[in-house]
Formats: sequence, C-alpha cells, structure tokens
Amino acid sequence: MAVKTLLSLIKPKKNCIRFILLISLYNILTSQHNSVNAQVEVNPKPAKAQYANGIGIVAPDSLFSLNFRFRIQNRAAYTTISDDNFSASEIEARVRRLRLRFEGFIINPKINYFIQLSFSRGDMDWNVNDNSTVNTSPNIVRDAVLIYKPTSHWTMVFGQTKLPGNRQRVVSSGDLQFSDRSIVNATFNIDRDFGLHAYYQNNISNFTYIVKAAISSGEGRNSNVSNAGLAYTGRIELLPFGTFTNNGDYYEGDLAHEQTPKLALAGGYHYNEGAIRTAGTLGKDLYEPRNLDVFIADMVFKYKGFAFTSEYTKRSTNNPKTVNAYFQQRIIYVGDGMMGQMSYCFKNMYEIAGRYAVITPSNSIRDSEFGKEEIGLGVTKYLRNHRLKIQGNLFHLRDKNMVKNEYLNSRWMAVFQVEVGF
Repeated sequence: MAVKTLLSLIKPKKNCIRFILLISLYNILTSQHNSVNAQVEVNPKPAKAQYANGIGIVAPDSLFSLNFRFRIQNRAAYTTISDDNFSASEIEARVRRLRLRFEGFIINPKINYFIQLSFSRGDMDWNVNDNSTVNTSPNIVRDAVLIYKPTSHWTMVFGQTKLPGNRQRVVSSGDLQFSDRSIVNATFNIDRDFGLHAYYQNNISNFTYIVKAAISSGEGRNSNVSNAGLAYTGRIELLPFGTFTNNGDYYEGDLAHEQTPKLALAGGYHYNEGAIRTAGTLGKDLYEPRNLDVFIADMVFKYKGFAFTSEYTKRSTNNPKTVNAYFQQRIIYVGDGMMGQMSYCFKNMYEIAGRYAVITPSNSIRDSEFGKEEIGLGVTKYLRNHRLKIQGNLFHLRDKNMVKNEYLNSRWMAVFQVEVGF
C-alpha cells in the first residue's frame, strides 16, 4: 500500500521509471528483513544431539561429530606396617583418576579422532624427586590420535596412544574389576607411545583373528625429543569361538553373562631400540641407552558369569645396569611376571574376584632388585556396568630377597573405590 501511494505521487511519464523504483524499494525492504534474521538466527538448522554413550553432537552438514565423556575414580586405601602390625604405614585418600575424553569423526565416518586428558596428579605421572629429568611437569595428554578406517577390516591410527601390549594394560582402567592393575603390568607394561598403528581383523567362519602392529618413537608419551632408535610392536589375537558380547574381551568380568563359551588367546613382541628410560616408555632416564625386548602372552575366558584372565610377560636386555660418572646406577628391571584372575558375576551384578601375581628378577639384577608377590580378593557392585560401580579390595603384598631366598616386608592393603563415569 505504501509503495502504491508513493508511485501515485511521483506519477512518472514512463513505465520504466516506475519499474526501477519498485525494484529499488523491494531491495531495501528485503535487505532489512534479512539483516534482522542474520542477527537472530545464524544457523537455522540445529546440530543433532545424542546421549547413548556420553553427550554427542553431529554438525548440521554431517561433516563433523563430537562425543564427550568423563570419569572419576575416588579412592581410599590403608596399608599396614606388616602382617601382624596393623598400624598404618601409608594412608591413601585421593582422586586417583579424573579424565575427559573427546571422540568423533571428521568429514566422514571413516576418519575419526580420539583425545583423552588426565587431570589428577597421580594420573599425570608427575614425579619431582631423585633429581629425575622425567615428568617434572604435569603430563596431561594421554591419547591424541587420528583414526582412518578404509574398510571394515583395516584400521590405521596415527598419534599418541597405548601400544598393542599386554591385555590388562590395553583394557581401560575404568573397566577393571580391581582398583588397579597387577604388579606384573606395573613392572613390565609397554604403555603409551607416539607412532603409527595398523590393525587388521577378519574371520574364518566363526573363528576371528586380529593382527596389530605399531612403529613408535620408543620414548613414551609426551616426549620432547626422540633419539635415532624406534620401537616395534606386534600382536596377534585369536578368538576361536567368535567375538565376545559388547567387546567383552576388553573389559574385566563377565558382566554380559556370555551364553556360549568365549575365549581369546594372544601373543605379542615389543622391541625398543636405544631405550632411554628404565622401563622403555616409562620410568627414570637411563645413564646409557639400551635395547629392550618384551614378550607377552595372555588369554581371557568367559561363560555365564564366570571369567578367567591370565597373562605372562618377560623383559630382557643385553646389560640392565647403567652407571653415571659418579658411579650411581639406574637399573632396568629384567625378568618375568605371571598373573591370573578369576571371578564370578551374579545376576544381581555383585561380583567376587581373586588375583594372584608374581614377578621374578633375572639373575643379573638379583643383588639389587626384589621379587614381588600379590594376592588379592575383590568385591564389586556394578550399578551401571563399569560406568558406575563400588569396589572393595583386600591385598596381601610381600617382597622376596632372591639372593637369600626369603620373603620380607609382608603387608596388607585395603582399598575402597567408587567409579563414576559415562
């Protein structure tokens, strides 16, 4: 109506002038309307949200996704002075783990990323003692990788993450049936490193096999520089009765109550050329580099709530003792270790579990390193599987002087832990 009135007042003699005025006025009005919309609604199509495993967001154009999760382990522990002296030698009360993880795809579902950050002090491997040059600042980044899945059988991983080592190490600390991993893992595991991984999975009828390989720096996570030596890791897994329910070969306990027997057998080898830390990818700096070999074998069996897990690890090197100019030593713990865990998960999601683990040093270091033994009993109540659980553990720990062949420093440790995450 306003346009018509304006044109009637102008009364142009030629129709072309009226047409030009109409177009100009229309552009002014529509440009004002669009500018208001641009301020109020930047993207008219909202992102898609999902809540199946954490909080997930998919971009409107489906070219990017982000899934966010967190988990907390709150722990209290009491360690006695000895077997018969129940006074405290150590009391632990802390947030053992606090982690945030982010994952999703970029451009298309074949290209993924995974990031995991740790924020509790004990989880950052923050050691400022013994004048060590290792981890004297917070070590926040645990995992940061790009993942490419060209086919359903192949997976390529580039970045920092766990090497394909012993099963209990590769199992997430949030999926353990005890408050922590065994002394075998604590002593011999090959942990995380930066490198390139390749995984291949296939099956022959119901028989599934998985081959994993990695070439990495050999210096461990968040290393500033690397020497000329690299680390080479290989692992093969055999599942003769097919895959486990919900990837149950990589979480502890038979929470899924497998209706048919499931078995996974695995073996692996790790070679670290020119290792500069006492445990290869972990530990204090050595005074001289060494070449390390680590052999790994493990298995897991599950059936109707019953689970049995076992692993064997052996580390060796040409000369485990390194010495500096002041004749101080830093020693690589060479030897072997064996661990077995057995558990039963009831229908009401209470679980009882037992563990036995032992590590034995090689003859070359028995004058300076002890053997160790661990016996554990655990009770867990799973409120939401491993994402929300309450754990109570009792351990008997003792060291062994291998030269005198006698046990010493025997003690008890009781642990109460609550795991919360999603």
